[in-house]
Amino acid sequence: MIRKVIIAFVITFSFSAVQAQATQEQPGPDLIVFNAKIFTGNRAQPEASALAIKEGRIYSVGLDADILSLTNSQTRVIDARSRRLIPGIIDAHIHVLNDLAYNYNVRWDGVPTLRRALAMLSEQAARTPKGQWVKVIGGWSPYQFEENRFPTLDELRSAVPDRPMIVQYAYNQAFLNKQAMEALGVGTDRFPKVPDTEFEKDSHGNPTGVVHGYTWLFLAFESMVPQPTFDEQVSSLIYSIHGLNRFGVTSIVDNGGRWPYPKAQARVDVLARDNRLNVRMPFVDLQLGDGGPVNMVDLEIEAITKTAPISAGQNLHPTLAHGHEYRGAGEVLRGEVHDHENFDRPAVIIEPEKMRRFVEQDVMKLVQRRIPFRMHVSYNENISPFLDALEKVNETIPLDGLKWSLEHAETISPENIARVKKLGGGIALDAKMALHGDGFIKTYGREKALETPRLRMLVDSGMPLAMTTDAFRAATFNPWVAVSWMVSGKSVSGSEILAEDNRLSRTEALKLFTNGAAWFMNTESEMGVIAPGYLADFVVLDRDYFTVSEDQIKSISSVLTIMDGEVVFGAQDYSALSPKLPEILPAWSPVKYLGSYHGEK
Repeated sequence: MIRKVIIAFVITFSFSAVQAQATQEQPGPDLIVFNAKIFTGNRAQPEASALAIKEGRIYSVGLDADILSLTNSQTRVIDARSRRLIPGIIDAHIHVLNDLAYNYNVRWDGVPTLRRALAMLSEQAARTPKGQWVKVIGGWSPYQFEENRFPTLDELRSAVPDRPMIVQYAYNQAFLNKQAMEALGVGTDRFPKVPDTEFEKDSHGNPTGVVHGYTWLFLAFESMVPQPTFDEQVSSLIYSIHGLNRFGVTSIVDNGGRWPYPKAQARVDVLARDNRLNVRMPFVDLQLGDGGPVNMVDLEIEAITKTAPISAGQNLHPTLAHGHEYRGAGEVLRGEVHDHENFDRPAVIIEPEKMRRFVEQDVMKLVQRRIPFRMHVSYNENISPFLDALEKVNETIPLDGLKWSLEHAETISPENIARVKKLGGGIALDAKMALHGDGFIKTYGREKALETPRLRMLVDSGMPLAMTTDAFRAATFNPWVAVSWMVSGKSVSGSEILAEDNRLSRTEALKLFTNGAAWFMNTESEMGVIAPGYLADFVVLDRDYFTVSEDQIKSISSVLTIMDGEVVFGAQDYSALSPKLPEILPAWSPVKYLGSYHGEK
């Protein structure tokens, strides 16, 4: 009854204001969302039911009656229908700009059965034009399938009989059919000469089509397949962001890839100049060079000082706060000390002296120039010499508040957690254990898996900490899979993968994707919390994260995603509010017909 009275008041007030034809509009909000179960993340005001937005920022949070009383004739009012509302998700480590061929790929993210995954390949093979490939490039795990196994080569060949096909599992292995092996030059000088590449072979010693390797092999493959046009890359950017918005993601930190600065930024600029970039996208830059050994740090310094000068924190978006800011160098700073992250193989351990020389010679250049940096390092054996050298650098050239972080750090020790904190660094974890933890157990054992990573210790340390997806290849882009794993301790197969005393509460897990992640954007005082003065980024969920059973958490999605005070995604009751997307390119795109995540189509 009270709710009906409130709504009647709003309608009457708005109608009266229009009839009055006031010569000057009274100050008031652009948008109000009410009748919500708001988790604010703000300890001073943990809960509320309504919020008001003005010019892209939250300016009032409270009870329905108080917030609705601020309404004027121009205010848009949205009824949340008693749904859960949370701060917008921040994915502090993802590779959107590395996947500018997103629309070319079949996405197996979230697909529950191998039977359906193979059917998707078969459907796509029938529509893929001659000269193009059928591709699955990461984002899935064999352990997510009811069948709990990889596809066989016979199954894949049957699904895709007459087009080149690659099915890539993370950066671990790939399945190639005969046409793909011929196109890549398997067995000839055309095939990339990448160390640690291993083909499975048949009884006659011939490659079967199953190939194992590390990151560089799969990046080489990607450069050898048909490439999207510029317009198709822009379309891929639009639709990958749309997929993120569907899960409530409003901000990301792009962590580099095949297209370095400033080349990749030309695609973002197409959206930015028309105000169509539907996610805040600060970026970290990775300079791979043109092939062969290069000094990535020197290339980075040249790119930002000579090729297209830019400084840390500079925003390339003309209007959107933190829309496309340069946030430094990384995540790979030198290829020779990259320890990859293939849980199906033993850890890649870098020679300690090589790691120390890298820090003293290259990382020191970044510290001297006050360029923030992010360092991919997975294994504690490599973290120790990195920190040894960084501590020495800090003695002569103090870090003194310079933003830096370790990326992944799955097996970091308690001692090294304390050292990172003392040096003022952060750690951006990822959820690969949620997808690939069953493989980790086969390689390292269950006891090791249960403490990987040391979530409870990391959270209790109070250091800057985020959980991320590391999508779109190493893992799925759905952050709720990560949240589910942190809370339940279970992988996508249902296996126990985190010890009970190494799990997080729902509030703690969500913080790692909201205000905790804001540290990595340098926006802790204006993002990740529902409070006055903070940016108006928030999500209305399709189910209540705080009350649903643990097995439902991974299935959570958004019904309304708002970024900068504007609707960027709407579903169910709010589908009419969702912005219309341009026609997807190319016309045969798997994303057009199959969607980007299970259940979308």
